[in-house]
Amino acid sequence: MIPISLEIQGLYSYREKQTIHFDQLTAAGLFGIFGAVGSGKSSILEAILLALYGSTERLSDRGEKNSMLNLQSDQVLIRFIFQSGKNNSQLYLARYEAKRSKKDPEKVDPASHFFYQQVEGDWEPIEQRAEEIVGMKKEHFKQTVIIPQGKFREFIDLTPGPRAEMMKELFGLERFDLAAKTGSLLREVKDEKIRLETKIQNLEDFTANSLQQYGEQLSQFQEDQKQTDQKLRKLEESVKSQEKYQEKHHAWREFGKMKTELLNQKPQIEKQRQLHQDFITAKSYLRPVWNQLRELQIDQEKFQVSIIDCERFAVEFEKEISQLKEEERDLQEKNQRRPIRESKVRDLKKVVELKALAQKLQAAQDGLTELLPTIDQLTSEKKEAEKGLKENETQLQQYQATDTNFLAQLKNSLHSWTDLNEQLNKTQQLAQQFESEKEKISQRIEHLQQRIPSEFPSLEDWHQFQLDRISSLENQREQLLRTSGLHTHAHLLESGKPCPLCGSEEHPLPLEKGRQDQALKDLEAKLSSAKENREQLLLIKQQLKEAEIHLQSHQDNKTRKNEEIAELSSKLGALKEFLQSHQLADSSQLQNRIQELERLSETREKLFQSVQQKRKEIDSIRQSLEQSQQKLQQAQLKKEQLNTAYQTKQEEIKDQAFCQPFFEKSQEEIQKGIDKVEKDIQDAALALESKQKYLQEVQRKATTNLADLKNFKNANQAALEKIKALSEEFDSLKKAYGFEDEEALIRLFEHSLDAEKVAKEIQQFDNQLRLAQSRIEELEKEPEVVHFDEEAFVRITAQLQLTKGIAQELQDKILLLQENIKTTKQKLAEKEKVNQEKLAIEKRESYLRELEKLFKGSGFVKYVSSIYLKELCHTANQRFMKLSKNSLSLEIDEDNTFWVIDYLNGGKKRLLKTLSGGQTFQASLCLALALAEKVKALNQADQSFFFLDEGFGALDRNSLRVVFETLKSLRHENRIVGIISHVEELQQEIGVYAQVELDPETGSKVTYSY
Repeated sequence: MIPISLEIQGLYSYREKQTIHFDQLTAAGLFGIFGAVGSGKSSILEAILLALYGSTERLSDRGEKNSMLNLQSDQVLIRFIFQSGKNNSQLYLARYEAKRSKKDPEKVDPASHFFYQQVEGDWEPIEQRAEEIVGMKKEHFKQTVIIPQGKFREFIDLTPGPRAEMMKELFGLERFDLAAKTGSLLREVKDEKIRLETKIQNLEDFTANSLQQYGEQLSQFQEDQKQTDQKLRKLEESVKSQEKYQEKHHAWREFGKMKTELLNQKPQIEKQRQLHQDFITAKSYLRPVWNQLRELQIDQEKFQVSIIDCERFAVEFEKEISQLKEEERDLQEKNQRRPIRESKVRDLKKVVELKALAQKLQAAQDGLTELLPTIDQLTSEKKEAEKGLKENETQLQQYQATDTNFLAQLKNSLHSWTDLNEQLNKTQQLAQQFESEKEKISQRIEHLQQRIPSEFPSLEDWHQFQLDRISSLENQREQLLRTSGLHTHAHLLESGKPCPLCGSEEHPLPLEKGRQDQALKDLEAKLSSAKENREQLLLIKQQLKEAEIHLQSHQDNKTRKNEEIAELSSKLGALKEFLQSHQLADSSQLQNRIQELERLSETREKLFQSVQQKRKEIDSIRQSLEQSQQKLQQAQLKKEQLNTAYQTKQEEIKDQAFCQPFFEKSQEEIQKGIDKVEKDIQDAALALESKQKYLQEVQRKATTNLADLKNFKNANQAALEKIKALSEEFDSLKKAYGFEDEEALIRLFEHSLDAEKVAKEIQQFDNQLRLAQSRIEELEKEPEVVHFDEEAFVRITAQLQLTKGIAQELQDKILLLQENIKTTKQKLAEKEKVNQEKLAIEKRESYLRELEKLFKGSGFVKYVSSIYLKELCHTANQRFMKLSKNSLSLEIDEDNTFWVIDYLNGGKKRLLKTLSGGQTFQASLCLALALAEKVKALNQADQSFFFLDEGFGALDRNSLRVVFETLKSLRHENRIVGIISHVEELQQEIGVYAQVELDPETGSKVTYSY
């Protein structure tokens, strides 16, 4: 995670919005945030934690939010932009906002907490939380990335259990927690084992002995089946032979029964046969003549009735025709008066038209009377408007048209004049500031260069001299340390006795402990002084480099500003030349000219608008006048046309005397009379036409009736003659075919006998009787058929069914045994397979039980965690041994407890808690850096960030310098380190920093060293 920027408003002492630009601070690799106690330094880390995790270090995330709001603010707003993800390639925004309750200012409403990700330049909301984005919980974040005040040595103070849990969550070691998975697999194996054991229990009944018994039973049943099959075949042959005779015997008995029944039916059939024969004879020979006779008799009766009706109709038609002719004469007389009546109706219609023309003529005269005053008024208004237009046009000619392009150009010039002057003043001020800063930096560079001793031509020569001197002193120190161990043996040297180390018997200069210690102490002082000089040199070198960078930056800025000043001056000069060409010396004259042109333009525009309005009024009046005059002409023309039409229509009336009284009546009354007469004329014509048509129809019917009367009389006479002839023929046929009784013959005619059906029944009876007699004679030729023994057949059939049952029972037993043998073989094979599976599952169970013991209680996770902790100690020792001058190193035991190896005391171990405050700080710093480095590798990032808010007061000056040198060296490892402190020595050592100051009125303010 790399911070980019942080906006704070309303949090603790930050009353107004302040922005911390981390991108500029982190560019230096090592930066600081300094300020007095209570100025708001640590609140920056609180704001980051609040933006990411929704809670702070000092206050919980529930119930204490009102305490974090500035007392003079209504809300707290934090916007934190940072990089994260793989290689810190993604840009995120965390936004936290909380407001005071409007109802109760002492309470704070629930906060809104959102995260955004930048996608193609836009912020898009995401559902991920800080744990997913950063990759760690808040507690681990405070131990690896941002270490708040008082939490620096928390990792050391953790007990082994929580420390291992932290390593597990931080590095994802839960993937090594296989106890649950192993337990799940073991439960599955146990369940599978129980299933197999249950299956084996279900297969215990299937054995090799049972299979052998099934085989023996099968052989016995198959032998019995063979004997039963032979007996069954013999019985089936005998039964099959007897079944044929049984079938014929049953047929012989059935045909005998059928013959008896048919003989019983024969008398009735013979009667039917005779009836059928008589019916056919009567139908074929007598019925046609009888039918013709009946039809002629019916027709003759109809003719007689028709003759009577026609004679009656002839009398009625004669009376009706006489009456219709009299009504026709009356209607003809009425229709002869029609032309006279129609002429009077036409005169009355002209009277109605004359009255309508008189009304229209009066309306036309009224319209003329109304139009004349309107035309006079419009003519007067037109003259007045033309007079006003002429006056306005005269005034408009007195004002010359304003050049709008020139006016716009003058306005742009005024705007450009103001902008160029403001830009020029601002640019000149910035150039002066850059020049002033440049002089200060030059003086600082000169001051720093003066601190270089005169005997060294350059800073690099001085640096190399210091390195060589430190190296020489350290070699001398090592030599003294090696020889200082010999003084412990100096008291053993005796003259004339060999030295235990070199074997010499002479000892001219034995080592003296006091002199050796004094020399080592002097050398340590020189080495310390040389290292201080080197640190001072490095500080001068860094400050000189930073000053040169700032000097070059100010020089570049000044050059750019001078170029901008020249460009602005050139533009301003060109603008002045343009204005002077139009007799404008300064901006006030330009502004006056613009106002004058705008006033003239406005006055001319008003006159122009007035002229346009007058012209529109004149056009409107002219159009109204023309319309009124046109209406007047149309009204006069219409009046003349109406007068002409009235006179013409009056002359067209033929009977003036008849029409004169009707002029006093209304049009409605006249029209009602006209409609009544016209309707009466039309009704009379229609009545005459209808009456004539009806008379013709009655005459036609009377003629037809007379013709029908004659025809019916002729037809009646012919029918009587035919009836007589057919009666004689019918009597002769009765005698010829033996039908003496005419009534019986007629009943035979009317009989509902189905001749075809009766013939078929008689034919069917004859056929069945012949069939029965022939079949009986044929079957009686075989004695076995007539003398068939039914009881013997039943006995042999029962014996056959019994034998079949025995055979089927044997077959079912054989099939059952074969199925049992097959099932037993399959179950035996399955039993063998299940036994093999059980052996395999028991073997797997033993392995899983062993693994369960290994993984129980997160044992494997603790083992992996101890490996990570050992690697962490190894990485931390690379710095800790340098900080402790190779006198101390860290070690972790099997219980994950930190120990310290003290090389000054024979390499003995002691608890980490026994270190002094400064040494504990050094150990904590080294472990924190090592932990951050592991997290950096875990996130696959090229760059990592480490923020430290810890009081450095526990360190002496030398330790502080060593720690600072360690922190500065992290820049070469692509690590960014931020320090929050109020220690002045650190502020002097760190060139890039943010200064936090508490203003009593506006709250905390943030400034920068650059």
